[in-house]
Amino acid sequence: MKDYQKNFLSLALEANALKFGDFTLKSGRKSPYFFNAAAFIEHGALDELAKILVAKVKDSNLNFDLIFGPAYKGIFLGSILATKLSKDKNIPICFNRKEAKQHGEGGSLIGATPKGNVLIIDDVVSSGLAITEALTILKDYEVNISGALVTLDRQEKGQNTNLMASLELKSKGLDIFSIISLDDLLSASEVIDEEVIQNIKNYRDAFGGKDV
Repeated sequence: MKDYQKNFLSLALEANALKFGDFTLKSGRKSPYFFNAAAFIEHGALDELAKILVAKVKDSNLNFDLIFGPAYKGIFLGSILATKLSKDKNIPICFNRKEAKQHGEGGSLIGATPKGNVLIIDDVVSSGLAITEALTILKDYEVNISGALVTLDRQEKGQNTNLMASLELKSKGLDIFSIISLDDLLSASEVIDEEVIQNIKNYRDAFGGKDV
């Protein structure tokens, strides 16, 4: 792993954003690990997290004019990334409401009107459903999607095939850029117990997506 990836894993463990045990996911699957990006907010090390996001943007040579952060985790991730990047160039941000507002400014979007090259940012890609929903929101605007930046790629099956969700999305023209992936967790034996790693391997055997 690169330095920013190691820093992210250490920060995720320190903030308790990455936990190991027995968890039931939204999909109903039983998982030996759970990732909750909201823990970074409680922990408060948002400046360090923002630096990591910027490092990934630069490492992947991502170019964009606007950030779209899907509710809810994408809102704060997009905000801290835009804050860091705005030191050199103003980067507007847009995010959606879960339910459209009927009064005041109204509508389902808050912030800048999506246009130009847009980077989607979210916490995790699992089945790819959340990012697909973001694409549906953006399809009515004159945008070019530069890619989707996520903090963790769980490398699980997509919605329609046995491919990893990130590869399923790539087959549709969307590149996924992750800070770390499930493979990175499995290689981190210096900070994750071997028993936990074995449990994660077993989970991957059951629910992991194919990489070809």
